[in-house]
This record gives sequence, C-alpha cells and structure tokens, in this order.
Amino acid sequence: MIVDSRATGMWLNESSSDDFILLGIFSHGPADRALFSVVMVVFSAALCGNVLLLALIGIDPRLHTPMYFFLSQLSLMDLMLVCTNVPKMAASFLSGRKAISFVGCGVQIGLFVSLVGSEGLLLGLMAYDRYVAICHPLHYSVRMSQRVCLQIAGSSWAFGILDGLIQMVVVMTFPYCGSRVVDHFFCEVPSLLKLACVDTSLFESLLFACCVFMLLLPFSIIVASYVRILGTVLHMRSARAGKRGLATCSSHMTAVSLFYGAAMFIYLRPRRYRVPSHDKVVSIFYTVLTPMLNPLIYSLRNRDVMGALRKGLARCRSGSQQ
Repeated sequence: MIVDSRATGMWLNESSSDDFILLGIFSHGPADRALFSVVMVVFSAALCGNVLLLALIGIDPRLHTPMYFFLSQLSLMDLMLVCTNVPKMAASFLSGRKAISFVGCGVQIGLFVSLVGSEGLLLGLMAYDRYVAICHPLHYSVRMSQRVCLQIAGSSWAFGILDGLIQMVVVMTFPYCGSRVVDHFFCEVPSLLKLACVDTSLFESLLFACCVFMLLLPFSIIVASYVRILGTVLHMRSARAGKRGLATCSSHMTAVSLFYGAAMFIYLRPRRYRVPSHDKVVSIFYTVLTPMLNPLIYSLRNRDVMGALRKGLARCRSGSQQ
C-alpha cells in the first residue's frame, strides 16, 4: 500500500489547481489488487444486502413495526454511506486518476459526516426502542407510536445533516495554498485540515468536542437502556422469556459494537496517535464492512426477516412457474 512519489507528481500535473489528490489505500501490486477485489466483493454484498432488506421491510406487512422501520432507516443510511466513497475509490484505482474536484471533495465531506452522524444517533435511539419493548411491553404501542418513530428517525437525520453541513462549510472555507495531496482514499476532515495553510487548532478542538458529543451521547443512551433491560430480564420469572428478550437485543448490540468500536478508534484518539495507514484500514472497516454485515446480523438471526425472505422467494418461484 505504498504510493510512488513519481506517480503522485504525474497526478498533480494532470489535475487543475483547485483539485485535491487522493492517494488512496491500494497500490497496483499483486497483493493490493487482491485486496481491492475483496473490497469490491464486500461493497457489492453491502449494496445487495441493504437493498434486499429495504425491499423485504417495505413489502411484508409483518415487518411494518417500529423496530423494522428503524432498521429500514439504518439500511438506507448504510446504502448511501457505501455509495459515498467506494465508487470514487474504485474509479481512481482502475483509471489511475487520483484527482477529485474542490466541489466533489466538499460533497464527500458533507455526505460522509452526515451519514455517520445520523447512523450513530439512530443506533442510540434504537436501544430505547428495545428498552420500551422489554421493560414496558404493555405501553409499547403508545410510547412507540408512528409519530414517535418518525420523530426519532427525523431527529437522527436532522442532527447528522446539520453536523455534516457545518463541517463541510467550515473546512471548505479554509485556504489550501500548499500541497493538495490527501493521504486517504476519500476527503476526510482531519486529513484535509493537515493541508490548510492557516492555524486550525481551534476548529480541531471544537471538532473533537463535537465528535465526543455525537458519539458519547447516543452511546450513553445505549448503555442506560441495556442496564435497564438487563435489570428487567434478571427479574423475569421465566428464564425462557428472559432469553427471548435478550435475543431481540443481540443483533442491535452486535451492530453497535462494530460501528462505535471503529468510530471511537478513529475520532476519539489524540492527534499525535493518529497514523494515516491505520485510519485508512479502519475507515474501510466501518464504511464498507459494517454496512455489509448489518443486513446479515439483522436477517440471519431474525425469524421474521428470514420468514419474509422465504415468502418472497416462494412468490418468485410460483410466479416463474405460471
């Protein structure tokens, strides 16, 4: 994954003065070509898995519940997230053209930050849904009404988009008068701030505080919800009911661990401990691998989703035989 400096100079000559140069994560050696192929397979699986899950939730009436509504929003966010950075990375690797326009870079920043922020908030609020379902089952239909579900999903999107717009506007107003070579495979805010020719320390401090808030607030909701859930399960008279209650939470806990583990590693480390090569690998993990795993986590361990899939396949077979 080492990029030749001569190739970098060639890319700079082929780009305009306003373009940024994305170094990418892969070189053109045999090992990196194999890794690129693996990433593209995972990308294709993420696309197919999330589109399929969205279709199943939309078609099957049994999945028209608050939990699956939130899951459909999560799949939509994952679908948009993998389409924000991977196609450009693939096009750059295959064509050898590493340049990205100033506007294109800004759009990448806005979309990426918005989607990551929205997904983090949604995962936190999905824990509240599980808390109400297990701790207050008799009041579930009231506490998780259609209006409340729309407010939860809408607030997740709104806060994420607001965060993305603010970061995009601020970062793209900084002057970049020196090198425009970004040591990443997409326009990431910390990587761009290294290229600014003004002091960005104040903004970086505010950005770190924002990341702490956007990650720890929903994470605290998750912890609080699962503490209450665990307390309720331990006081259940039926061990079978307790296991069933925990089983409904296992998929969400797995998705939370994958997303927050990678996000906290990237954004809650002090700057002096950040290594570009490590950031690239972890970024691949939660921008490509996690969106591919989420549909598997929520489908393979879920009877309702698997039942809807079998029903859909049976309908397709009967339609083809007519």
